[in-house]
Amino acid sequence: MNKLVRILRQLFYPHAHTLDSSGISFSPKFWLLIVFTGIGAGLGADFLMFLLSMVQHLSYHYAHGYFQVAAEHVSGLHRLGVLISAGVLATFAVWLLRKLSHGANSDVVHTIWFQSGSVNFWHTIAQAILSMTIVGMGASLGREGAPKQVGMAIASLLSRWGRLSSTETRFLAACGAGAGMGAVYNVPLGGALFALEVLLGSVTLPLLLPAITTALIATAVSWITLPDQPTYTLPIYTFHIGELYWSLLFGPLAGVMSVLFVRLIIWADLHKPQSGWFMWAPLLMFTLLGILSIPYPQLLGNGKDVTEFAFNSQLPLLLMLTLVVLKPLVTAGCLGSGAPGGLFTPSITYGAVLGGSMGDLWSLIWPGAAIGSYAVIGAGALLAATMQAPLAAIVLLLELTANTMGIMIPVLLAIVSAVFTARLLDKRSIYSGPAGIEPFIEQVSTHPVHTAFDDLITPSFQNIVPISASYSHLVKLMSTDDPPHNFYVVDHSGQLAGMIFSKNLRTADLLTRTLNVAAADDLKTPITAIRSDQSRKEVIDLLDQPYFSEMPVIDCVSKRYIGVVRSSSIICK
Repeated sequence: MNKLVRILRQLFYPHAHTLDSSGISFSPKFWLLIVFTGIGAGLGADFLMFLLSMVQHLSYHYAHGYFQVAAEHVSGLHRLGVLISAGVLATFAVWLLRKLSHGANSDVVHTIWFQSGSVNFWHTIAQAILSMTIVGMGASLGREGAPKQVGMAIASLLSRWGRLSSTETRFLAACGAGAGMGAVYNVPLGGALFALEVLLGSVTLPLLLPAITTALIATAVSWITLPDQPTYTLPIYTFHIGELYWSLLFGPLAGVMSVLFVRLIIWADLHKPQSGWFMWAPLLMFTLLGILSIPYPQLLGNGKDVTEFAFNSQLPLLLMLTLVVLKPLVTAGCLGSGAPGGLFTPSITYGAVLGGSMGDLWSLIWPGAAIGSYAVIGAGALLAATMQAPLAAIVLLLELTANTMGIMIPVLLAIVSAVFTARLLDKRSIYSGPAGIEPFIEQVSTHPVHTAFDDLITPSFQNIVPISASYSHLVKLMSTDDPPHNFYVVDHSGQLAGMIFSKNLRTADLLTRTLNVAAADDLKTPITAIRSDQSRKEVIDLLDQPYFSEMPVIDCVSKRYIGVVRSSSIICK
């Protein structure tokens, strides 16, 4: 009883006591925004799923049952016509949104880490509606992308209204995105863990309660129109010893295949069309998908029904092997064309057909286990490895199926070995892979900017960090043998955004230091930089002042970081 009283007192009087031993507390205003974010994410999920059903009905005369069956019942030319229409819609809508929003980015991971969770509300809502529409028409993308964006947009709007700090805004945006996903798939705990482990990379107890609360509220609200039942229906599978030995072999294979898939998605994301005739890429890609759907209608949509068929041992071996090749290719193609959409369900589908096909072949050597059980194990392993989030994957698999405890030992074995293998080869996930500074460094090294003081510039890249760099990453850099005295922060295009002094890390607030929610963007301070068009004398005069022993140099046109000029270099010259 006393513990309950302490919790209630801490909730409503956060400055009197703390929520836990770490000293972290959230204000009543923050909790109020958590509630409103959950309600908004749940209502958004209801609307988006209604929109999906309407689009599927108009496109394929789908009313109930399996969407895959409805798509197969229409003619191949009908499917091609729908995909061409989706391509036209996507091409025009993507161009219009980019034109009206001046290039605003509504990608969830990019928004959370590069924009501190702040996003253009109406642009994000419009992109979510477009995403759900083209998925309903057959785009090989996940439906969870739209509700994540809606939940994030609502959280961003509420954060501005509540005047939250950038760190709190980032956290609330992640909670909103996870809540939207949890509401659509009826996976509240999985949605909360997705927000923490995948989007924030920090699963700590103080963060867990707000994330779970948001997802629970969103899921409960979504029950207004959405069913309160697991996403996938499958029989009760019992443990078979053959599954155990198969998992030992399949786990590393799943890790390798997940890395190939992640790299394919990253490449497609980095080569999205930006202007000119390339903006017609959605029409071309969707037309190609429509042609492929004539013999293989299983490629249409996010793959939910294909996954359930694989879970229930209802897919032939040759078809599964074909989908192992084609499904990731068309998913990457749709994403790379610039069309918005998610990657969650396509990843599960990829894992299900890969696991099902390998299990089918394994049953020729060691029969006895149901082919569907191998598909379930494969789905869990691929999902965990592509997300680089084993805990979230395990919980999501349990909530999505509500019926996998009988084979949990081989599932866990496959997940652990798949994630371990994937991290040995490439630590990037399917969501956070493109967020980095490496492409900028390569571009600077191959396209140097010439100045009147080239001999004074040191092209130092050891102490530059992207605005998305986490607090723990910065601390790790400071703990090296030769730590930098400061960091130069650059944005996703390489433009200098500010500087972080070492004292900023030591004096960061408790929320930042304990929970690792903050990024370099929250800790930076403005800084004066030398432009590439300045004269040599101006540079020397600046560094002759006592407070400027080192200054960064930027391109006068692009504002990109070039290097640093130190007063010691001038003395040597």
